[in-house]
Amino acid sequence: MSANVAAPKTLPDDYLEYPMRRFGMDHERYEWSMLPQRKHVAWPNQARVALWVVPALEWFPLNMAGVPFKPPGAMQTAYPDFRHYTLRDYGNRVGIYRIMKALQRHGIPATVAVNAAVAVRYPTLIKQCNQLGWEIMANGLDMDHLHHGGLSAEEEKKWVDQTLSILRKASGQAVRGWLSPAKSESFNTPDILAQAGLDYVCDWVNDDMPYPMYTTGKNLVAMPHPVDIDDFTILVNNHHTENDFRDQLIDHFDVLYKESATAGGRIMPISLHPWVIGQPYRIKALEEALAHIMSHSGVWAATGSQILDAWQPQAT
Repeated sequence: MSANVAAPKTLPDDYLEYPMRRFGMDHERYEWSMLPQRKHVAWPNQARVALWVVPALEWFPLNMAGVPFKPPGAMQTAYPDFRHYTLRDYGNRVGIYRIMKALQRHGIPATVAVNAAVAVRYPTLIKQCNQLGWEIMANGLDMDHLHHGGLSAEEEKKWVDQTLSILRKASGQAVRGWLSPAKSESFNTPDILAQAGLDYVCDWVNDDMPYPMYTTGKNLVAMPHPVDIDDFTILVNNHHTENDFRDQLIDHFDVLYKESATAGGRIMPISLHPWVIGQPYRIKALEEALAHIMSHSGVWAATGSQILDAWQPQAT
């Protein structure tokens, strides 16, 4: 070999060593499990599909820090961004009431994901959710308090405890579920949520059904709360039409309903943002999708806690 040619580099001896390399998952948060191979789930009254509608009541501060990133729906222009701030506010003042009417028409209870800041700023809105029999699910302090790896465990625990204290006091509910703002978590988030007494979390989008999630304390349950079938993704992010949104909800349901005939109960989650779907020209799309879903026999419209309580005894 010429003296001018570099010798080939060799890999260190430990390059292929990885203690978590094994069949299944390379972590211990949940078990490796293929949905078609799981035990079939039976919903109450022989229902085939559990319909789970989750509107979000969010508050986006005008002076968002955007750490470590700006969440979907964040302010976009120079401060003060009144154009986007007031549109988000529209959802909490106007759009949510159109959603309420659409769900009431079909007797559908909702699980509403609420920023603690909304309970402080719109206390009557929380009371109206209670009057409708809606479940309150925690959605963090506000949309500028994102959970992430750069946050200390102590600070994150403080945020979770503060959020739950505000929402439990405002609603009088146990508040059993959690959705992180922008679904952003740190490595500590599941442990902190379990320590705070929460029962389920909606940040993980890797399944169509619930599954146990292991923590340093009690187990959590990961509930299916997909991002690809919600109104923001389809209408705002993907720029699809309202008819597209309606048709995608219907197609999503039709597949789950067909699967449930042979594979046991399924869950149809619908994630909604009142400032998006609550617009006058958009609400019809939601109403038509709900009419299609509720026209089928064996559809159980339920809250997240009701679905969890029906599923959990069958999963043990």
